[in-house]
Amino acid sequence: MRSVEDQQIKVTAAAVAPRPVRVAISEAQGLLCAEDVVTEQPLPGFDQAAIDGYAVRSVDVAGAGANIRDEDGNAVDLTLPVVGEVAAGSRQPIRLQPRQTVRVDTGAPLPTLADAVLPLDFTDGGRARVKVYEPVRSGDYVRRIGDDVQPGDLAVRAGTIIGPAQVGLLAAVGRDKVLVHPRPRLSVLSVGGELVDIDRTPGPGQVYDVNSYALAAAARDAGADVNRVGIVSGDPKRLRDVVEGQLVRSEVVVIAGAVGGWASEQIREALEGLGELEITRVAMHPGSVQGFGLLGRDEVPTFLLPSNPVGALVVFEVMVRPLIRIALGRRHPMRRVVRARTILPIASIPGRRGYLRAQLNRSVCHRGTDR
Repeated sequence: MRSVEDQQIKVTAAAVAPRPVRVAISEAQGLLCAEDVVTEQPLPGFDQAAIDGYAVRSVDVAGAGANIRDEDGNAVDLTLPVVGEVAAGSRQPIRLQPRQTVRVDTGAPLPTLADAVLPLDFTDGGRARVKVYEPVRSGDYVRRIGDDVQPGDLAVRAGTIIGPAQVGLLAAVGRDKVLVHPRPRLSVLSVGGELVDIDRTPGPGQVYDVNSYALAAAARDAGADVNRVGIVSGDPKRLRDVVEGQLVRSEVVVIAGAVGGWASEQIREALEGLGELEITRVAMHPGSVQGFGLLGRDEVPTFLLPSNPVGALVVFEVMVRPLIRIALGRRHPMRRVVRARTILPIASIPGRRGYLRAQLNRSVCHRGTDR
């Protein structure tokens, strides 16, 4: 009997990642970036207002809030004329003269000579003239050209999983497409004379095809591009023709209901000549009897799984899922391991690793003790 670890090593050694492809950034989410995306232009591409307010020369408002008096000794407010307004997206250049201000929206290009933005809260919000209550320093409330990204910076590094932030950054630097490791294509089919699809009523001795649906869902969850073939006749010629067709279009093939007893021998004979399929016992339960081999001209990893839906899902989780994750380019294909305390004793078959259904409850720590 082979250990779980030895079988996993045998399976994952056959993982082959599909060739990288260039896709639209809207289709790249969740995939692994296959190139270093180097920015060619600075971001932002121009000095812009970081807040709604007034573009000013900081030297012109340096005295705001101080006790300013006129020649007669009377207290006066610092006011500046508002000589224009710049909206976000404006392409009309404006030059700011000394002791003037221009109303600006967030994201608007800064007028020439302006070096700061006066927030609305620092003023009375005037339209023709604005009363200034507080000063600003040079650079305040301004996003300078290249503050986020400089030419030559890496926007997205190869090996990065593309998430919402990466999609946004790719768009910000003007990339409409990106090279990614595509999802491996996986075909799943069920064999068994007792199976009927869910749109039919089972007759005597018949059961619904659970495996092709459950395994297709598990494959999508793992990140594969799935083709659910459904139920395939056990006729040797028909089965061989279907499997040969899937080997051409897939990086992984999963056949459920294909191990155990006389049925597995029929399947092995039907697929003879496509490659070597090994049916072995693995030290685990459920799903100890399982098959694996490399079939077709491209040596496509092909799995033979039990007919029992629970056993099939367990074998998929332990053997097939890691192979999919490796094909996606993930450095850590196995699920995270969590240590937990059981509330009841657990029995396991001696010499085998048991995979049991359980519910994980997060404990709350009180005074340094888990409860």
